[in-house]
Amino acid sequence: MKFLVDVCADSRPLRSVLLAAGHDVLFASEHVADAADEALLALAWTEGRVLITEDNDFGALVFLRGLPHAGILRLVEMTAAERADAIHTLIEQHADAMEHGAIVVVTRNASESACPKRVGD
Repeated sequence: MKFLVDVCADSRPLRSVLLAAGHDVLFASEHVADAADEALLALAWTEGRVLITEDNDFGALVFLRGLPHAGILRLVEMTAAERADAIHTLIEQHADAMEHGAIVVVTRNASESACPKRVGD
């Protein structure tokens, strides 16, 4: 899968898990660290990348403003180690939905997905 990791979600453990699994990963901290949320969402959409973030502003951009997206994986209130542990399972369980533009919100104890169709399709 292709991912764009937002600065707020980036960590060494998460990087290790994604890269070791062979995913195509772009890290905002290395390419667009100071980009506005709209620019990150547009980059992810243009390149067909699932955006990994902790930021809840992307929901407003998608649901209220109707901006297109290629999928969003929001990791809420998790430590770096918890994010890394969860990412492999999330990809296994929700890969198909994420590849079709789902928004998946994950907390320590649960995950839920919404918006299985890309906005703009």
